[in-house]
Amino acid sequence: MSPKPPIALEDRALSGARLTSPSAGRNRDVIARTLSEILRPGARVLEIASGTGEHALACVRARSDIGWQPSDPDAASRASIDDWAREAEGRIAPALDLDTTVADWQDAVSGPVTSVFCANMIHIAPWEAAIGLVEGCSALLKEGGQLIFYGPFLEGSGSAASNLDFDASLKSRDPRWGVRALEEVQALAARHGFALKQRIAMPASNLTLIFEKGAS
Repeated sequence: MSPKPPIALEDRALSGARLTSPSAGRNRDVIARTLSEILRPGARVLEIASGTGEHALACVRARSDIGWQPSDPDAASRASIDDWAREAEGRIAPALDLDTTVADWQDAVSGPVTSVFCANMIHIAPWEAAIGLVEGCSALLKEGGQLIFYGPFLEGSGSAASNLDFDASLKSRDPRWGVRALEEVQALAARHGFALKQRIAMPASNLTLIFEKGAS
């Protein structure tokens, strides 16, 4: 059986092994600036569903003290990540093959992790991927560890019209997909020992959510 293609709601340019994402081109700098203010000194970050690898490179360029462990279940994406990482002066580790729907996925991660970052994944995956992500992070992170999400979220009557339209479009593609309700993500995190510490509004009706393990 041939490997599944990566899930991407856009056309990505390919040069050698290196993929270029239009959406990453639009949001990587603002994500890098935001994370540079959030991450603690000397942070060791595990990124889930790293995609092309452009976010990883932007983030380590914004903060010279952090190390980055990318991952993606798609082989072509991992090759792209590793190609972009050539520009990171050794601060981006080789990409791991991680799938949060697989039990105990976190056991494949070596070395200390202080923060986990996941951008634009949980709405284009079954809810089980979000459950597995939070469960694995609860096992992986120590008290005070950060779980950081970036992407669109629904907030009841305050939901952006564009996110409601996007949710309908995603569900038409796959009924297991959809823009997740912030309160549902917050409840899932709470069940596994994470408290929402900060909600940051981002461009294009996206949010950055910072959860902390063991926070009251």
